[in-house]
Amino acid sequence: MTSEEPPRALLAGASRRSVRLLPWGAALVLCVALLPTTITVLSVDYGLNGGFAGALAVAQAAPLLLAVVRPLRAWYVVFAADVAGALALLTVDFDERLLWPFPPMEIVGYIGFCLALGLRESRRTLLLVWLATAGASVGLGFVAPHGTGARESLLTILSGVALVLGGALRERYEAQRRLAEQETISEAERGRRTLLEERARIARELHDVVAHHMSVITVQADTSVYRLQGLPPDVQEEFTSIAATARESLGEMRRLLGVLRSEEAHGELAPQPSLKRIGPMVEATARAGVPVEFASCDADVPEAVGLSAYRIVQEALANVVRHAPGAPTRVSVAEEGGWLTVLVVNGPSPEPPAAPLEERGTGHGLVGMHERVRLGGGTIETGPLPDGGFRVAARLPLTERDPT
Repeated sequence: MTSEEPPRALLAGASRRSVRLLPWGAALVLCVALLPTTITVLSVDYGLNGGFAGALAVAQAAPLLLAVVRPLRAWYVVFAADVAGALALLTVDFDERLLWPFPPMEIVGYIGFCLALGLRESRRTLLLVWLATAGASVGLGFVAPHGTGARESLLTILSGVALVLGGALRERYEAQRRLAEQETISEAERGRRTLLEERARIARELHDVVAHHMSVITVQADTSVYRLQGLPPDVQEEFTSIAATARESLGEMRRLLGVLRSEEAHGELAPQPSLKRIGPMVEATARAGVPVEFASCDADVPEAVGLSAYRIVQEALANVVRHAPGAPTRVSVAEEGGWLTVLVVNGPSPEPPAAPLEERGTGHGLVGMHERVRLGGGTIETGPLPDGGFRVAARLPLTERDPT
């Protein structure tokens, strides 16, 4: 058995504190203003007994504070008090010019309640509230002390306007809230889709790397009997078994990872880029107008690590060309204690173009860098620099590590 969830105040979900406090402030001001005014008007102008006028004033004004959290319950109290007040005024003789059945201060308070109801309740509830208000006005009109007129319908008209206004504001707020939630969900889905696409791309590249090596193993094992003379039969049988196992493994891997290729993503006809391809790529970027300094590394690294380093530098330089054309850039690749360190740092663009080269990026670049490094068990830091430039620093392990 669960306890009832405590009610939330009107506009409690607003982002600004001043908006959240607005209903409380308005209710307090109305309560403080209407309480003495109602007592004075009912007792002095209408001639109602002072004690009864005070009780009616409290019943009609105090629920304004309750309306901030439970407007419908507060309306029940006020509606009953207003009708009781109208009936009580039938026992006294008041001037014909005075409003009846609902004096002006009661109308002001009632409009406040209708606004609160509109901000909280459903259309069906608002319609029932308005029908109850209209029914009370019509019913009391049959016992009007000075005859009926247009003034008796004043509360019905004003309450209807307030209910419609409050309901419209509530529905507008709900629509904006749902739109914001949908945008948040869509953004999360876009990020998840980008991550999955980048993982698929990495898997395809690793498939090509592994497939290349497995193919080499298969060819070497199959041709061993022709390249190496005088092999014993048991050794030849071993090489034949190795070739068969390699072919079977290669086929299984292609069946499992082939689904990751789209119709447009065909297999590579050449080996994937390696560490040695970074130099020519940097030279091509320099010819495109980006001044690049490059510190190379001649270390013999695993092919997957070299591929990751190449892709990181490739994406970092592409971002420089897109977002900081002509910016001085420094690229360095170095081996340090079992790690391959990749650093790409660029300064601000010397002459920003009149319009950005790309209004909005695809979102794959930084996501791909982080995912590629994470899957390899390395670390990466990306972010803007105080002078307006950008820095990409990645560390890739040269030995196998668990991704974190």
